[in-house]
Amino acid sequence: MASEGNEVPPVAAPETVEVPANAAPQGKMTIEEALEVVLKKALVNEGLVRGAKESIKALDRKDAELCVLCETTEEAGIVTLVEALCNEHKIRLIKVSDSKKLGEMAGLCKIDREGNPRKIVGASVVVVRKWGEESVARTTLLEHFGSQ
Repeated sequence: MASEGNEVPPVAAPETVEVPANAAPQGKMTIEEALEVVLKKALVNEGLVRGAKESIKALDRKDAELCVLCETTEEAGIVTLVEALCNEHKIRLIKVSDSKKLGEMAGLCKIDREGNPRKIVGASVVVVRKWGEESVARTTLLEHFGSQ
């Protein structure tokens, strides 16, 4: 039983503001940032094909929404074959300059305790078969292709 002189006033609940996890920062995403998000979402949803042989098979079957090609691939035949398949089947194609960066975006690396990528394997071609969930990054990429 509380005495009348020692009553504690009720504490007001702190004000909370909910921010969605996928909220985009102010301003527009760059194409590279959007590409990284799209590749991560496709990887999680099992819609990503990595490597030249599997990617070329997916492109030949027309089982692709987007193709990402490394310009500095040592095999010139791969570059011309992938470009020809994308043109023939009307598949969107993005070229990147660094195979290690493409490999990191496609999940071909180990992540250490601090969250930094280690042991990155380069990728020559990556194909997105299924986009995954709807996102701002996907919309940004589609707008980029629509403006070309």
